[in-house]
Amino acid sequence: MKPIFDENGLATAPGRIRCFYYDPTTFEYTGWSDEYINVGVSMPGHSTEVEPSEAMIGKVAVFASGEWEWESDHRGETVYSTTDAVISTVDYIGPIHDGFTITIPSGPYDKWNGKKWVTDSNAQHAADVEIANQKKSALLVEAQETIGFWQTELQLGIISDGDKVTLIAWMQYIKTVQAVDTSKAPDVIWPKQPFKPYEGE
Repeated sequence: MKPIFDENGLATAPGRIRCFYYDPTTFEYTGWSDEYINVGVSMPGHSTEVEPSEAMIGKVAVFASGEWEWESDHRGETVYSTTDAVISTVDYIGPIHDGFTITIPSGPYDKWNGKKWVTDSNAQHAADVEIANQKKSALLVEAQETIGFWQTELQLGIISDGDKVTLIAWMQYIKTVQAVDTSKAPDVIWPKQPFKPYEGE
């Protein structure tokens, strides 16, 4: 026999009842137990005699307004902000919040167009040009450091014929690097460095 409850939820007649429990914070279904309720006692806290329907894949039963509702459950999934592609992990029950998507951007220059990620070609090209400019500067600095000693010897008139030939080759290399058009990045063809004395020793 089931217990009978008054308007305050207290049993006026004892009995056995199956209790279905829900989390006090998320209200999601947590399990059930059969309980004997004595007179003057209420149902266990955070429980109901309303039975949730059969489980649904990808959803979780949530007790709301006196009944069970099946809400989508994306907890633990990785989502991306459609504003700046920042990654976060879903920690709530229900549909994924507006402003986020589970679709993975294909690269750092993708922008959300409302339906999918599309590559911002202008931003990507600007980044490629910046990388090419940095490489160009690094190559010129390296070349200048390489020829510094020979230039000193040349000024003093003590440079050997072999080093003079090498110096000329490096000077031509420097001019070629300086002429590289980085605006075509990433399709930049870099000149090959001349022989580097004592390389690998």
